Amino acid sequence: MNFTKMHGLGNDFIVIEGESSLPDNASELALQLCNRYFGIGADGLVYILPSSTADFRMRIMNSDGSEAEQCGNAIRCVAKYVFDNGLTDKKEITIETLGAGVQQVQLNVVNGVVETVRVDMGEPILDGLKVPTTIDANPVINQSIEVDGREFLFTAVSMGNPHCVIYVDDAVGFDLAQWGPKLEVHPLFPRKINVEFVTVKSRDYADMRVWERGAGPTLACGTGACATLVASVLNGYTDRTAVVSLKGGDLNIEWNAADNHVYMTGPASIVFRGAI
Repeated sequence: MNFTKMHGLGNDFIVIEGESSLPDNASELALQLCNRYFGIGADGLVYILPSSTADFRMRIMNSDGSEAEQCGNAIRCVAKYVFDNGLTDKKEITIETLGAGVQQVQLNVVNGVVETVRVDMGEPILDGLKVPTTIDANPVINQSIEVDGREFLFTAVSMGNPHCVIYVDDAVGFDLAQWGPKLEVHPLFPRKINVEFVTVKSRDYADMRVWERGAGPTLACGTGACATLVASVLNGYTDRTAVVSLKGGDLNIEWNAADNHVYMTGPASIVFRGAI
C-alpha cells in the first residue's frame, strides 16, 4: 500500500489515495500504521475518496482506531495533496467531510506548489446539546466542570467535532497529560471531547495547547484553533480575527460577522512517501 506522510503544523497524518471507499478494516489499519514504534507513526490515518457532492471526500481515523468527524489540519493536507499530485488544477475546491459537510477550500499556490490553505470551516455550533454536551444551554459559556477535586470553567463549541475550551494562566506550560484524558471522557460529554487550554495574550493573539479526542496531545489542532477563537470572542477576550499559536506553529483564524462562518488559514507539508 502506497502512502504519503504529511503534517499541518506538526499534526501528522498517513494519507492514502486511490481507494474507492473507506476500507472495512480502516480502524485496525489506523491502530497498526499510526503506532510510532511498530508502524509508520502518525496522529491519524486519512483517506482521500471520491465524492458525489464535492471535488473530493475525506475520512479520518484517529490513532486509537476511532473516526474523527473533521480535522482542520488534515483538510489542509488533503488540499495540498490533490493539487500537488495533479488530481485537480483548481485553486478553489470543495472537500466533503463526515461531520461538517462540504467545505470550501482556497489554495495559495507558489511556483506550482501549495504553500498555505484557507478553509471555510462553516458555522460554529454553540447549542450545548448539539455540540454535544449534556447541558441544555445555547451557548455554553463559563460552565463549571470538576475533575479530581479541581474546578475548570469551559466554553463548548462544535466545528463539526466537539470542543471544550478552558482558559488557564499558562497554556504553554499546562499539564496536558494530567487533565486532558480525564476531561476527554467526562460524563458531561456523551461523545467525548477535544480539550483546548488557552491563554489570551492580546486582542489578536492567543496561546493554545490541545488534548485531542482519540489521539492525545498533538502539536496542532485546526478545529481546536477555530473553537478557541469562537470561544474567545464569546467571552470578550479577542476580536473576531486572531492568531492562535499552537505548539507546532500559528494559524490565522477569522469568525466572520457577515456570514457567521469561521475561516482558517495555515500551511501543510509533505514529509515523505513510502509503501508498506
